[in-house]
Amino acid sequence: MFWAYVPYMLAGVLWTFALVGGGLGLGFLIGLPIAIGQVYGGRVVKAFLDVYVWFFRGVPLLVLLFLFYWGVFPALGHKLPALEASIIVLGLRSGAYQSQIFRGAIESVGEGQMVAARSLGMSRVSAILHIILPQALRIAIPGWTNEYAILLKDSAICFTLGVLEILTRTRYVVIATGEALLPYITAGFLFIFLTYGGTKVLNVIYEKTRIPGLVWRM
Repeated sequence: MFWAYVPYMLAGVLWTFALVGGGLGLGFLIGLPIAIGQVYGGRVVKAFLDVYVWFFRGVPLLVLLFLFYWGVFPALGHKLPALEASIIVLGLRSGAYQSQIFRGAIESVGEGQMVAARSLGMSRVSAILHIILPQALRIAIPGWTNEYAILLKDSAICFTLGVLEILTRTRYVVIATGEALLPYITAGFLFIFLTYGGTKVLNVIYEKTRIPGLVWRM
């Protein structure tokens, strides 16, 4: 009886991909500017960004999901669907973690390259965009790979809001069949497959684009 529900569980992979892809994408858009601000910004900017990073890295994901889904979004007059709210929360949280990945990558490039670029007449912004970031983004791929794996596993917590990802669908299958072992084993293997496949792809990209002599550090 369980096997009849396997296609239903597999459909949850698309929802999980939406959570992870959306969270990583939004986290990138948030994390990269934060990293630049933390490295090159003034004291006030750095203090403000540090508070953001401190908050979203310090509060558990489950608390953030409840806080924004039941509190912040309704208070702002926008009761978002569970999927959209989850993607935003995952992105806000991932942005805090990605900022530290990118910060370490930017600092790995070395201040000497900024000095050299400025001595050639480039503006600070131009040097960051055309000299620092192209190198830093490649250096950051290993850390970004770890963030992908972490965010993939964190996405399962979104079942608490009813998002129809893998774990939520697995729970429904358990209720429908009265059988728990096979559904949860299957869900576990799906997460293992997605983790291995995604990290493998990112590792291949890193090997093809990495800069000899430069490594990512926190």
